[in-house]
Amino acid sequence: MTSRRWIAAAAAFLAAPVLAGCSAGFDANTNQPYAPVEAAALIDQGAYGKQNIHIPQAFILGPESGGQIPWRGSVPVYLTLLNDGSSADTLQGVSAGDAGTAKLTAPVQLPPGQLVQAEPTKPQITLEGLGKALRGGETIRLDLQFAGAGTITLNVPVVPRNREYASFPAVEGAVPPPTPTPTPTGAADEEAH
Repeated sequence: MTSRRWIAAAAAFLAAPVLAGCSAGFDANTNQPYAPVEAAALIDQGAYGKQNIHIPQAFILGPESGGQIPWRGSVPVYLTLLNDGSSADTLQGVSAGDAGTAKLTAPVQLPPGQLVQAEPTKPQITLEGLGKALRGGETIRLDLQFAGAGTITLNVPVVPRNREYASFPAVEGAVPPPTPTPTPTGAADEEAH
């Protein structure tokens, strides 16, 4: 094989993955926002959802990266719910065990076939009197009580307030991350050289 043919074959071989990546376009999974949820909790008897209730997104908004929500503090819980049944259902209550007291602002009506999504300024649930400080990355078990579907248990992740969650209101009482202190430089460093 001549050197020109070898170079052309090597260039085609190396360009293939790059060109394949371009074909994914703007709708590629890597271009979509991360939607945290404990998906395994939504699988019931091999099917997605439970009793016609689907929860495509559930998260607890935590502190900014490096910060913490103190013990006995409170955090908002955001849910996106879908009732895939033929009749309406209602989220009537939430419990969080020893993680804190879950307060539902009002019953959440779930009309059939309609996605009910939390607004950043209006979380449906607040977890108060936390049993431990939260930093982000943990999960908290929530039991959601529905009028028709019964109880659905989820392990809901605590996400830091950054990236796509930076536009959400700051969690009241959150302790900010420590500010780094600059390392002194100056005459002592220059004399050492």
